[in-house]
Amino acid sequence: MPSVTADDKSAPSISVIIVSYESGPTLERCLAGLAAQTFTDFEILLVDNASTDGAPQAAVAADPSIRFLEPGANLGFAAGNNLAVKQARGRWLALLNPDAYPEPGWLAGLMDGAARHPAVQSFASLQTSADDPGVLDGAGDNMTSAGIPFRGGYGRRLPANLPEGEVFSSCGAAMLIDKALFADLGGFDERFFCYCEDVDLGYRLRLTGHRTLLLPGARVAHVGSASTGVRSDFAIFHGSRNRVWTFLKNTPPLLLWLTTPLHVAVTAALLLLHLRRGDAGPAVRGIKAALAQPALDAVLADRKAVQARRKTGSGAILRVMSIDPAAFIGRRFVIRKPKL
Repeated sequence: MPSVTADDKSAPSISVIIVSYESGPTLERCLAGLAAQTFTDFEILLVDNASTDGAPQAAVAADPSIRFLEPGANLGFAAGNNLAVKQARGRWLALLNPDAYPEPGWLAGLMDGAARHPAVQSFASLQTSADDPGVLDGAGDNMTSAGIPFRGGYGRRLPANLPEGEVFSSCGAAMLIDKALFADLGGFDERFFCYCEDVDLGYRLRLTGHRTLLLPGARVAHVGSASTGVRSDFAIFHGSRNRVWTFLKNTPPLLLWLTTPLHVAVTAALLLLHLRRGDAGPAVRGIKAALAQPALDAVLADRKAVQARRKTGSGAILRVMSIDPAAFIGRRFVIRKPKL
């Protein structure tokens, strides 16, 4: 893999990072959306996770300005992004899924929000359904008091005036984060591979005293799990495993003590739902993998390091959660008025 040296004088404002895996049906449209951006001071880093469809190579042949990284293996979303961040030259990182199609004003909307909120270093985009722009794919990532993450408003009709405000964390499909902050947090946890790694990062970000704002003017149309399948065994296994790890690793001690019974109860209810759907097997395997040794010991060791850096109390964390432990059922909005 070639190494690219950075020239600080010509460094762009934003490094857009796309991690591609068998993304042939969507990657071309994603890149076309970037080519149409009204804000143009950005570079594109494309990571190919050992795809076999030839789409990344075709994209680079069509646009040689794309900085192409080929690690030679499928690193997953987490490690693929971490790899690209080490090569990124921009102050800001805009993470974009290959099945997310940015509107022309997406980057401009993100940079406008960053200019208006100089104390904030993490921003969430508004995601609509690629099949129906009037339906939400997500308004930031939310967290219930039971430690269950969900995309706010997923599947709901897009409100006429969705407010700008604080959400629990950004969805990794289309987010903006300060590169120095990303590095200080240690980037994505690579053991997650994919699914919930963005929530884990956002939780750690929040524990260190930072906030995430939703910018409704920065929009992308998102397919969602185009490469892995929304309810595939792969997605269910990783989602179930990583949800437990996120809860155990990041929940502050008081909240952990108070909410573990809720987390167990809601997890049991979700397993019953999977049983009704006929896909309980990968969910059970995911939870078992989360609690198996030596992985659990490693997560608990990371927990000590995360909690040692914590600057935010349990009350402040709870303020941006949904108190209802089952809020994910209705995919509610949890958008708090931002502190000025």
